[in-house]
Order: sequence, then C-alpha cells, then structure tokens
Amino acid sequence: MSEIVISLEQLRGMIGIELYYNNKACQVIEVLEDGPSLVLQYFENNIQKNQHGDAHRRVPETFCIPVLSGDKKKLSELFLSLDLIT
Repeated sequence: MSEIVISLEQLRGMIGIELYYNNKACQVIEVLEDGPSLVLQYFENNIQKNQHGDAHRRVPETFCIPVLSGDKKKLSELFLSLDLIT
C-alpha cells in the first residue's frame, strides 16, 4: 500500500464543522500541518486548574486528533471515529 495523500486545503475545509467525539459535541477549530492533525474543542466548559492545582476558571477543553495512522497508509482510527452532527 502507498501513503495516503490528503491536502491541508481539504483539512482546512473542515474548520468549523461540528462533530461528536466520545459521544460529546465538539467543533474543528484548527488544522496542524505536523501529522496532520485536527484540533477539536468541546462545546461544554471544564474547570481549568492553576499552577497550584486550584480551580481557576471554566474553559472549553481542546485536543488533537491525528488524521493518518502512524505509517501514513490509512486514516487513523480516532479520525474515523468522528461523527458529524446533523
């Protein structure tokens, strides 16, 4: 199998799309070239701790999802697990 070629333009077209990940609603907010990866942000807020571990403020959680598998020959399982919100 050869490597999957997916352009950054295609991935950037996903910015703003609302998805379900781990049964929680989130949105694609950015594309990272390295990987490439999608940056997702949950709609609900979590309590962010300060440097001392004390509750500080409520912010939405963000995280990265790799688009391709480690060998770049297929889409990653995390990417395939994303469900569009209709």
